[in-house]
Amino acid sequence: LEPNAVFVLHGIALMLVFLLRACRQFPGCGNIVTFSQFLFIAVEGFIFEANFGRKRPAIPIRYYFIMVAMFFTVSVVNNYALNLNIAMPLHMIFRSGSLIASMALGIIILKKRYSVSKYTSIALVSLGIFTCTFMSAKQVASDSSLNEEDGLQVFLWWLLGIAALTFALLMSARMGIFQEMLYKQFGKHSKEALFYNHALPLPGFVLLAPNIYHHAVLFSQSELFQVPVIGLTLPIMWFYLLMNVITQYVCIRGVFILTTECTSLTVTLVVTLRKFVSLIFSILYFRNPFTAWHWLGTTFVFVGTLMYTEVWNSLRPFLAHWRKRPKEE
Repeated sequence: LEPNAVFVLHGIALMLVFLLRACRQFPGCGNIVTFSQFLFIAVEGFIFEANFGRKRPAIPIRYYFIMVAMFFTVSVVNNYALNLNIAMPLHMIFRSGSLIASMALGIIILKKRYSVSKYTSIALVSLGIFTCTFMSAKQVASDSSLNEEDGLQVFLWWLLGIAALTFALLMSARMGIFQEMLYKQFGKHSKEALFYNHALPLPGFVLLAPNIYHHAVLFSQSELFQVPVIGLTLPIMWFYLLMNVITQYVCIRGVFILTTECTSLTVTLVVTLRKFVSLIFSILYFRNPFTAWHWLGTTFVFVGTLMYTEVWNSLRPFLAHWRKRPKEE
């Protein structure tokens, strides 16, 4: 992998460590984590991208409001899905199905047509997600620690969580198509879009203020922790949050550098590796039940993803080059 790709993977690994630690102690802390990330990136973008508000956006601001409404909705719905009996591995696998939603909406909205290999890859991803979802449903339904009435209630909440993930998946795909149309019309301005996507939604967090304040209080009541080197003492949950915000920023900046300076193959490999790393971190840290059926479904998802991105075709020239090297030397 190129240095930028390794940089992104390191940032992702660190971000996952701090996020998983926070979520394990306070499962409903997604809103305060998301708000902190949005605030940090918005402040950084206001200073360095918008030049303290003096730089006019290349894309009309009204389009950003539409994009932000979709982006904010997807982020909040995905956070709340974790409170609806959705395990972290299933959450990650389900979100890997964005290819399905993107292809479906691309066919409906943009009238696109795809090759047989693309449809095959989407079928594999769909089968993988269905397998993992079905096995998770069986685990929820067969929870022996609950009586029949409570078990039914838990299962219904789980179904609501699946519906929330499906809605977020389709909304995210629609946002991607909307961005694609904007970039074709006004040119690519990824850094500007990153700033506005995080700055404009900030007032929307007022609706989540009670939840954010509640978890801020809980964070303040966590055990004290002395930060190495500087010797500062603060509640450990605030330290986790600070580290998550910083590593999240590193990831986003790294992805931006990656997409502008590296090959598309590198970006594809890093994104695919990110999903594997996220899944493995979650399984090991939370000790979630993960059967052979779950692994089979996960394999379908990632093989389908690689087929869709045509990584195999991109690797052929690379492999052919390395096969010839000994002869040439």
